[in-house]
Amino acid sequence: MTDGVDRSELRQIVAGLTDGVILVEDDGRIAWANDAALAMHGAGDLGALGDSVGGYRSRFRLRYRDGAAPAAWPLERLVAGETFRDEVVDLASVAEPDLAFVHSLRSLVVTDAGGDPSCRALILRDVTAQYEAEERFERTFSANPAPAVICRLSDLRHVKVNAGFLEMTGHLRDAVVGRSVYEVDVLAGARQRELAIERLHAGRTIPQMEARLELPDGGSRFVIVAGQPIEMGDEPCMLFTFADLELRRKAETALRQSEERLEKAFRLTPVPTLLLRVSDRAVTGINAAFTRVFGYGEDAVIGATPIRFGLFSRDAARELFEGMVERTEVASGFETCLRHRDGEELDSLVAAERIAIGDDAFLLVVLQDITDRKRNERELFSAIEAVMADTSWFSRGLIEKLAGLRHPGRRGDGAVLNLTLRERQMLELICTGFGDEAISRRLGLSRNTVRNHTAALYRKLGLHKRSEVIVWGRNNGFPSAPTG
Repeated sequence: MTDGVDRSELRQIVAGLTDGVILVEDDGRIAWANDAALAMHGAGDLGALGDSVGGYRSRFRLRYRDGAAPAAWPLERLVAGETFRDEVVDLASVAEPDLAFVHSLRSLVVTDAGGDPSCRALILRDVTAQYEAEERFERTFSANPAPAVICRLSDLRHVKVNAGFLEMTGHLRDAVVGRSVYEVDVLAGARQRELAIERLHAGRTIPQMEARLELPDGGSRFVIVAGQPIEMGDEPCMLFTFADLELRRKAETALRQSEERLEKAFRLTPVPTLLLRVSDRAVTGINAAFTRVFGYGEDAVIGATPIRFGLFSRDAARELFEGMVERTEVASGFETCLRHRDGEELDSLVAAERIAIGDDAFLLVVLQDITDRKRNERELFSAIEAVMADTSWFSRGLIEKLAGLRHPGRRGDGAVLNLTLRERQMLELICTGFGDEAISRRLGLSRNTVRNHTAALYRKLGLHKRSEVIVWGRNNGFPSAPTG
């Protein structure tokens, strides 16, 4: 390139850009890089990048985000005249392995008046911090013990599931992610299923309700499920969290079988439990778990009502609980604050059901301390909100990966997904019946450039003849040439 062309092309490339820029000659020599590009490689000068594409390859290790080593590096593809954008790679220095970056790349090929490439530039953006934030979110979500699933509202498919949910249900991760909320139904058996489905489709909060999850082994598990709308990038999602009620259900089943088994299960169940007489709400029995969790012994509660010994922190909560019991004879999944004997308030889940013992009616009240779960949920929401503060990476880094789940196996060889925009244009025109000369006129390219793009397309598809390309395109949804 002459000095005049250098200045003109350099102004054309870097005008208004703050990203890194690397200029490459036709023969693969690295001609120039701005300070931003050098910093993105931990390089002090142009020589540290290598004097050519080969030198660059010897100084750095590069992999695409899916872990695959590239058959051709972005700089090599640029020299070949290929255009691409928004490709994300991991880059590390060979000499200093701890010096690592995540780059988002796009190519820029400037053509002369004849349509031939006159300047090739690689544009880099450092997205290391964004991908580190994604990885922190992934670790936080996966490690949180509260069972949780995230589904995408656009197609109601699960996009994330943590270990807590897999352990609770026995599902395998691949059997959940990518499946719809109706295939792995997290609202199965919900007491207010119609309301939950309505709120899900509207992207609104789903209140806590009891549900019965169907398990892969043919069994079921009773849970309290709730849904909270969140956004992952630009994609609206629903975060489902669960509280396992299996212990309570097992206890209730044992209690109904006989008075003897009721007494035994009542005393030994690990969940805090009260037995109240319906007529006056007086406590007639407590178990060891109640004493352990709330600090009250039998001397303080037997014969007294919960309001009298101060179990409910708020009168409104007590009245709501009793109103539910009066109307339905059952209170399930009622969340409130209960008071420990020393005055500490504990987030709790309250469930009650009327049972008969002899000729008397009683309320079996099961109290689950969910203080830790609520704290875990708050931490989870904080982590999500922290990630949502910078969503520029999310819609591309995560949502593009998830988009493939909508049409699994549609094009099994993956060739279409790897085509550049220009190669897609070439493929469509070839399938429509255009020859090289017609394509050249249609796209405003030289015949030589058209031949180069065509050769690159043939290599990617693993084909050798135009007729083979047309057949391949027809089989994969590209337009065909009119017949007759």
